Amino acid sequence: MAKGYGRMGAAPRAGGSMKAQVQALQKQMEEQQAKIAQIETTATVGGGAIKITMTGDQVCKSVEIDPEFIKDTDAEMLQDMLLSGINMAIEQSKKIADDNMGFLGNTLSSLGLGF
Repeated sequence: MAKGYGRMGAAPRAGGSMKAQVQALQKQMEEQQAKIAQIETTATVGGGAIKITMTGDQVCKSVEIDPEFIKDTDAEMLQDMLLSGINMAIEQSKKIADDNMGFLGNTLSSLGLGF
């Protein structure tokens, strides 16, 4: 058996370095997630009659409905428009998160942790 191989308590080579890299990556991810939470996107439907604002971390910040739109619509149409707008805002929000976390895949690959 090679000298030192399999000894109890022997630290793996570059283990500390890997741990430091993972901790740095975790900090970077947390900072990026905080930035994403501050980014807002607004989806509009019904020619701008309904506006839904959402953050990059999928928190709905506001729903604005033009009072004139309500006068000329029924509940079912309003529900459909809201549903469409919310789904659109969620998709835009997810794209923001994906675009801003893209560095993660490259970083994991450079650590030999590609998924």
